[in-house]
Amino acid sequence: MVTPAGSDSSACRRQCYRANHGSGGGIIADARCRQDTKIVARTSTLNTSANTNILSLKVTLRAVKPPVWRRLLVPGTMTLGHLHEAIQAAMGWHDCHLHAFDIRGEQFGDRRSVDDVADENRPILNDLLRSRVVRFAYTYDFGDDWEHTIAFEKSQPAVEGQSYPVCIAGKRNCPPEDCGGVWGYQQLLAILADPAHPEHAERIDWIGEEFDPDEFDIKLANTVLAAKFTKK
Repeated sequence: MVTPAGSDSSACRRQCYRANHGSGGGIIADARCRQDTKIVARTSTLNTSANTNILSLKVTLRAVKPPVWRRLLVPGTMTLGHLHEAIQAAMGWHDCHLHAFDIRGEQFGDRRSVDDVADENRPILNDLLRSRVVRFAYTYDFGDDWEHTIAFEKSQPAVEGQSYPVCIAGKRNCPPEDCGGVWGYQQLLAILADPAHPEHAERIDWIGEEFDPDEFDIKLANTVLAAKFTKK
């Protein structure tokens, strides 16, 4: 079991709140939120060439119905640390909480903020393939416990002129940050669907009228991915 080395910073929580509730909410606000953090400062364009293999990954949020998922094309040379950032961007999370990968029972994460984990910046995805890993887990926010399954689908050559990572498919919006995990999200959806519910107006005010659980804008997801992985 992973142990937080420290609690999420209040500054980061305020950034999440503004991204969720400010006038510029949603995935574009998410990009601004994460561009203010140190994580963005250590990202850069992922180098690919004609000899680089590209992996198709399906990322599925567990236990949420209807399913929330994304299909990503990423370089086989991508580290788990960069995969974390790609998942955050494509799913629509705000990267304001701790996270960890679970690969055959071994935990990987950011050792600066989480204890008892291996360094997520050391292994690359091709290493996992060579070890015959076909799927593994990724948990975001140790309070709400958003668990994702990451499945390897296939390996293919890189396409000349194509930037990676890229999202090529997906379904549905990711849940709002800090909504209480799977149970809290299902309760939130039920309240939003019932205008007569006594908490309906309060929840609309909290989440914003623009939130649509069935919406997924792939162009916006790829805008955030491009901003995340393009060297400034």
